[in-house]
Amino acid sequence: MVREDTVGDKGKKPPVEVAKATLKSVRSFANSVRSLFFYQPTGSEPEEYLKWYFNTFVWKKTTWLGITAWKSVSDMWNYQEIIFDLKPSVIIEFGTNQGGSSLFFADIMRKIGQPFKIISVDITHKALHPSAASDPDVIFIESSSTAPAIADRIRELRAEYPGKVFAILDSDHTMGHVLDEMKLLRPLLTAGDYLIVEDSMLNGYPVLPGWGPGPYEAIEAYEKEFPNDYTHDVERENKFGFTFAPNGFMIRN
Repeated sequence: MVREDTVGDKGKKPPVEVAKATLKSVRSFANSVRSLFFYQPTGSEPEEYLKWYFNTFVWKKTTWLGITAWKSVSDMWNYQEIIFDLKPSVIIEFGTNQGGSSLFFADIMRKIGQPFKIISVDITHKALHPSAASDPDVIFIESSSTAPAIADRIRELRAEYPGKVFAILDSDHTMGHVLDEMKLLRPLLTAGDYLIVEDSMLNGYPVLPGWGPGPYEAIEAYEKEFPNDYTHDVERENKFGFTFAPNGFMIRN
């Protein structure tokens, strides 16, 4: 016969062991607090990491379901958070390459579960992966992103799929071209729509200082001409410490 007062004692540690474990936990916590207090970032870490990330070309080895997506992985995570919050009906992508990011956006939108369409435009789709090309929710168009026909197609999609728009510019990274893309989108985006201008880290922000005027300068030129069009989503831009789109997270006013 087993006495009831002995059942609860099974598996109990002796008081000395409990005290030792508690002391160890307290010391571990104290060391953690001390580390947080004495180790503080200098402020250069995000910039140095971005230089490493870009200069090693690891971004060229990033894939989504086996298809190359030339993006920063932290940016891609950021984009899915934005898209989930925004729940756009239309996604505009200028710059397709192999189509990895197109498929990434489409997969997120299908999880959200509302009607949508993605338009992805590039001057050539020779590199487009067959798996991306066959996605039923993405319209791939071979064209200059600044052609009037592209604006017409976006208008049609907005009418067919009413709601918010998420647009991302990642094609020709010269200042003039990006500025033309932003101007093309100006009458097409409405209050609350989201615009990402990628690769504004070029020309010394902080990589490839010899690139020449590019996306960053295009944003500056656009805002000089149209100062009240956008609000910069600085909190979102800085969320992961570095981005391929500095100054390029923008919400339409």
